Amino acid sequence: MKYLLPPLVLVLLLVTAGGAWLLGRTAPVKEHKAQIYYCPMHPQYRSNEPGKCPYCTMDLVVFDAKTQGHDPVLELSEAEKKLAEIATAAVERRFVETTVRMVGMVDYDETRVRTISAWVPGRLERLFVDFTGTRVRKGDHLVSLYSPELLTAQEELLEQKREVEHPRKDDSEFLRESSKRALESARDKLRLWGLSNEQIAEIEKRGTAEDHVVIPSPTQGIVIHKALNQGAYVKVGTPIYRIAELDQLWVQLDAYESDLSWIRYGQDVEIETEAVPGKKFHGWISFLAPELDRKTRTVKVRVNVENPNEELKPGMFVRAVVHSKIAAGGRVMDPKLAGKWICPMHPEVLEDGPGQCRICQMQLVPAEKLGYVSPDTSDAKPLVVPRTAVLWTGKRSIVYVEKPGTSAPTYEGRVVVLGPRANDYYLVKEGLSEGEQVVVHGNFKIDSALQIMARPSMMSMKAAPVEATRDQRLALAPVLLSYLDIQAALAGDSLESAKAALGKLADELAKVDAKLFDARWKERANELAAAARSGASAKEIQEARRAFSVCSRILLDWTGSFGHANDSKLFEVFCPMAFDSTGASWLQVGKDVHNPYFGAEMLDCGTIKREFQR
Repeated sequence: MKYLLPPLVLVLLLVTAGGAWLLGRTAPVKEHKAQIYYCPMHPQYRSNEPGKCPYCTMDLVVFDAKTQGHDPVLELSEAEKKLAEIATAAVERRFVETTVRMVGMVDYDETRVRTISAWVPGRLERLFVDFTGTRVRKGDHLVSLYSPELLTAQEELLEQKREVEHPRKDDSEFLRESSKRALESARDKLRLWGLSNEQIAEIEKRGTAEDHVVIPSPTQGIVIHKALNQGAYVKVGTPIYRIAELDQLWVQLDAYESDLSWIRYGQDVEIETEAVPGKKFHGWISFLAPELDRKTRTVKVRVNVENPNEELKPGMFVRAVVHSKIAAGGRVMDPKLAGKWICPMHPEVLEDGPGQCRICQMQLVPAEKLGYVSPDTSDAKPLVVPRTAVLWTGKRSIVYVEKPGTSAPTYEGRVVVLGPRANDYYLVKEGLSEGEQVVVHGNFKIDSALQIMARPSMMSMKAAPVEATRDQRLALAPVLLSYLDIQAALAGDSLESAKAALGKLADELAKVDAKLFDARWKERANELAAAARSGASAKEIQEARRAFSVCSRILLDWTGSFGHANDSKLFEVFCPMAFDSTGASWLQVGKDVHNPYFGAEMLDCGTIKREFQR
């Protein structure tokens, strides 16, 4: 049996269904998605609720997925590019030079300093050179010496000479030859005692021995030291004078260990001194000390300088400059040394071919065997990028590259691996190609815009850092030690000790040579100093702990980037309960947790996150 609806009921149903369909089209049900909030200064921090950033206390803003992407790419209009004053330069291959500046002092050339000593015992009857600074020539009289032993030796010489000149008639040929040999031995004895051939000939010609003998100068130069006075008695080997030649001198320079990679044997050195203003002297590097001075952290570099007019004087303070031309891989080019032969004992002896050293008669060896010139003598041009193009966080090096073929100016952040810096350029190891355009002015503005948009920026992109130097680690060592004192004081709930250590950290940071680091480091250093000074004036321990958290964040960043020079292993420890459960990390020595944010209240609260080797 079929049931039929009345016509009126059917009409009402159709109208109701149509209204519902229309209502559904005109007023759809909205889906309420949870808002995401982030900090413009620390975009890595996200929250589901509005509030303040735990790192910098800025108000959190809403994350807009339409404008905030996941790539470090920024597109600008031509007007925005002009307003931001963005300028680019090409990545290119070119030889670059770096300038190494050093200071030092003029010194005597040790190979040209002679000590005049007594070769026979006696008494100094007269000193012909009676004050230092006297200029002498080779053969000039120095002293008149009375010596009984020398008198006896002269008489032996004259006796042997008479035997040779007036032999007996019955002497055999053997005796006559023996007399000749004895005469020559008597002459050799006098030569060994300092008499010249001319003096010996004069004694033989005169035929009488004298009780005084004059000792001549064996060299020319300036008397720089007079050890004895007239009438003094001397033994064999007693020093009387020191004579130095000043026509060639040494300049002893101090080079920082970070500059040693730019210094090579044979390089030309430009020298200036206040004593001779306006004039530049030139020398060449003849020796690099094999050991570093542990106090000054420098290495002695010896420079040979010609001084024909004696304008340079030993003891003068000088400034020196070395210009190093760099090829691929950061190698300092020394093409003039290729194929040369050097004496291992006297590296200043440089010859075009094999042979013997003119000073010590040792066999010369090729320069390549002594490491003075690289076996690779190719002139490959290195790939370089302007210094101003690089943004360095301490962990990573970032450049912004202009993308070709786009309708609007578009810039992409890229992580690069850099070699050493040479004046206004960095050598590029990885990340860039020849011909690409990099931003050299306005890159901080691009990076700031990306940070505000919560896109990857220099603070969040991951990459290998520029290789840290030992100089950087040593420069930061006192700062790190002061930081560890703060950590220990706060873990022990000692506000006064913590404030003193915070003040010391600020003082040690002010002593760090900022030239060892880049501009970004200086910004972080200013932030660290401000936090330390704020903590040093804290009225309550919680204020000092908040300042310490800022110091910890920066020191953890630096330790991860530069390493450390501490004798012990360092550990990063994280406490999830710190600062109302937002969590905070710190550095400490050893694996036993000593929480600086709670002290005795929760001393062992924390987990080790990573270990920092020396």
